[in-house]
Amino acid sequence: MKVAFFSTKPYDRRFFTEANSKYGHELHFIEARLTQNTSALAAGYPAICAFVNDELDAGVLIRLAKQGVKLIALRSAGFNNVDLTAAEELGLMVVRVPAYSPYAVAEHTLGLMLALNRKIHRAYNRVRDGNFSLEGFVGFDMRGKTVGIIGTGKIGRVMMKILNGIGCHILCYDPYPNDEAKQLGTYVDLPTLFQKSDIISLHCPLTPETHHIINSRALAQMKQGVMIINTSRGALIDTHAIIESIKSGQVGYLGLDVYEEEDDLFFKDLSGQVIQDDAFSRLLTFPNVLITGHQAFFTEEALHNIADTTLSNITEFEQSGTCKNIVTTEMIR
Repeated sequence: MKVAFFSTKPYDRRFFTEANSKYGHELHFIEARLTQNTSALAAGYPAICAFVNDELDAGVLIRLAKQGVKLIALRSAGFNNVDLTAAEELGLMVVRVPAYSPYAVAEHTLGLMLALNRKIHRAYNRVRDGNFSLEGFVGFDMRGKTVGIIGTGKIGRVMMKILNGIGCHILCYDPYPNDEAKQLGTYVDLPTLFQKSDIISLHCPLTPETHHIINSRALAQMKQGVMIINTSRGALIDTHAIIESIKSGQVGYLGLDVYEEEDDLFFKDLSGQVIQDDAFSRLLTFPNVLITGHQAFFTEEALHNIADTTLSNITEFEQSGTCKNIVTTEMIR
């Protein structure tokens, strides 16, 4: 099957080309992000492969359908960038990679926690300047701290196992509790989780219900100096509200691998440009904020699994007209 890949980088070419040796699809890699302006590049392709920051709103989907696209293969677990209602109305099938490596994301989450707590990012720069002072670097033992996990899917549960291993107490929230998570922590309601957690880590999908789940009201319920980590989706956090909470000291540490307006920032080299996003630039000025550019998923194992599952999804659709990893509107209701 001919497949147009949008938002591709050299590592996408490498892993997908290697994985395609057993599938035999015709892969065409496009560096540009999928938008209204670039959607014409999909003409003649029955399938496209999109990434997290590609635009798949109703307008783009209509153009894709008119050009003969039948399948949208997401090389990600999240699908909040897709208008699923429009896709179903247009007869477009949307498939995804539901689990590529929960360990990759959970381990990166722990890395953010430890780096913020022990000021490792600041210590690195200080030592390189020949400054070996420890002033301002006091951290805390993770053992015995209460960590609130919002979202107990595969990544959330791996995170809970890791934190149990270092002696943390786990509280968790999810509208759909599962038995494994009940063995790893204690389910509570959101206000209780906010009030009792020393650290809060987000591992839930972005839906209308979870949009800005961390807002000014939620932040006001939290402990003074709370640590918040987000390796899920940027819009789970109200950026302006959290900036005010950092300035007031309500939030003592913030670790982000995602950002709600990341589309024009992440996966690009902007080192020679002035960043136009004032809120993002403000976050970068805080010494207790650590931001990585959506790299939590970025391991050899995860990239291999993403490529293999994506191509398997395309093969299944080509052979049967359906796919076990289909995404439907039922999943957001």
